[in-house]
Amino acid sequence: MILAWLFVTATGAWVWGEQARREAYSELSRQADASAALHASVLRSEMEKYRALAPAMASDPDVIATLRTGSKSRAEILNLRLEELSNRTRTSAIYAVSADGITLAASNWNTPVSFVGANYSFRPYFIRALQSGYAEFFALGTVSRQPGLYLAHRVIDSDGTPLGVTVVKVEFDALEAEWRAAGEPAYVVDPGGVVLVTSQPEWRFHTLRPMDARMRQLTLADQTLGKDALTPLPFQTPQDHDARVVTASVDGVAQDWMHASSPTSSPGWTLHLLMPSRGAVETAIANARILAALFLTLAFGIAGVLLRRRQRQAAQQRAAERNRLELERRIEERTRDLRDANAALNNEIEERVRAEASREAMRHELVQASKLAALGQIAAGVAHEINQPVAAIRTQAETATAYLDQGQSPKAAGALERIGALTSRIGAITHELLSFSRKTEPKLQPIDLNEAIDGALLLLGGALRQADVRLERDTANVGYVIGDRFRLEQVIVNLMQNAMEALENTPAPAIVLKAEQSGTQVVVTITDNGPGIDADLIGQLFTPFVTSKPNGVGLGLVICRDIIAGFGGELSHVPTPSGARFAIVLKCTT
Repeated sequence: MILAWLFVTATGAWVWGEQARREAYSELSRQADASAALHASVLRSEMEKYRALAPAMASDPDVIATLRTGSKSRAEILNLRLEELSNRTRTSAIYAVSADGITLAASNWNTPVSFVGANYSFRPYFIRALQSGYAEFFALGTVSRQPGLYLAHRVIDSDGTPLGVTVVKVEFDALEAEWRAAGEPAYVVDPGGVVLVTSQPEWRFHTLRPMDARMRQLTLADQTLGKDALTPLPFQTPQDHDARVVTASVDGVAQDWMHASSPTSSPGWTLHLLMPSRGAVETAIANARILAALFLTLAFGIAGVLLRRRQRQAAQQRAAERNRLELERRIEERTRDLRDANAALNNEIEERVRAEASREAMRHELVQASKLAALGQIAAGVAHEINQPVAAIRTQAETATAYLDQGQSPKAAGALERIGALTSRIGAITHELLSFSRKTEPKLQPIDLNEAIDGALLLLGGALRQADVRLERDTANVGYVIGDRFRLEQVIVNLMQNAMEALENTPAPAIVLKAEQSGTQVVVTITDNGPGIDADLIGQLFTPFVTSKPNGVGLGLVICRDIIAGFGGELSHVPTPSGARFAIVLKCTT
């Protein structure tokens, strides 16, 4: 058993390791391709920006005039323009060369390596641009000895005469530094296979393979760079897409790299990238082999456990049967207990639902009883409000009869119109009285606060006049609130009645009814100038059965508070220097 486990585990670990090696190299290859494409895209954007600059400068009027006249003053002005343009575009140098090869103006005119006055008639980019109109050339600077790409464009006068060449030199120091920081060596080769741009400076101007005559004609690089230039790289760049692993030394450390390449926007330029393969591949292989060993060890362990279990299976089955019977018995007992507990819980829930329904019904009955109690208190005032128009109706009826007997129809019609107005007044009072007394379910909706106040004051108008209470009302600047109109009227009537009762022995009794909007709330305050509330009772005002009235039951304020709370608002007592003040806070609709 142990020998079989060792053999199978070793074989499986090797097979899984090889599979992991292939998958790791495949994934590394995809990552290298993506990274090479990204590097090529960055290079492409840089080149497109600079390639448009040389033709633009070749058609610039100042450049044409300077090359045509050779004027020193024009050249000085052009120097400043080229310097500013070079700083903006981050080019190494921009300069204008006359047809005889002499540089007349340059962006580096005020530096120790100024090109002004230098003769570049021997430079290949000058010769090719003057002949064919445009040339690209990669070489070391004759003064700065810094490598760069020279983009040259011929300048033509209005009559077609060649005046000279504009040149833009581009150095790739920043781009090469970014590639070097990425830890993935990259290099760009021209059609002749010569390395022009690279994150490894020691590779520059080396070739992918030994140069022949055809490759020397294709390269953009200067072929007089020195003895070490134009020699093959110290490693072989893969030509076959399938064989992509390269062994190369970077920064003195030799290791394996995954090679990838991508074309660029420059004709014949190709970007090559080396992605480190050490670590990722070895880690994947090691993980795969460890996983295979663990899996196979687990499988053999499970097999051993199963074999051991079969030996004890009979005894375990008998014990399991006994346990099953015991478990079924306990489950049956527990199920019976749970069934009884569930039945008891359902009964308790039903009792609570019935109690809640009874409590809600009792609360509605209490609200209705409070309405009827309020009606009893305002009945005398309402009767007085009705008796006055009834007496006036009788008088106007007698007057109309007398006018008709005298044949004065217009005057009789006026008396009848007054009778109609008095009848409408009586109808409004009785309608409000019936609506107030009616038992209704609360329905929350937007209501006009002033209509609710008008209804309450219509019921209390007679009582206020009989008690000679002066009412100051300031509610014009509020609109709609959320609530139930008749229940809100009930609260206002209750609070107004409490205020009138508190003013019975007060000289010049007065009540101030005010409403103000504050943000999304409306605050209604009812203030009297009576003796106020005892300090001992203030903390218990909204406690059931606590009252300062000889015949009170102490439920009025409690009911009012519950009604306002049902609207989502709040009823509270507001301390004042004198008298008493209650505030109703309601939600407004705007």
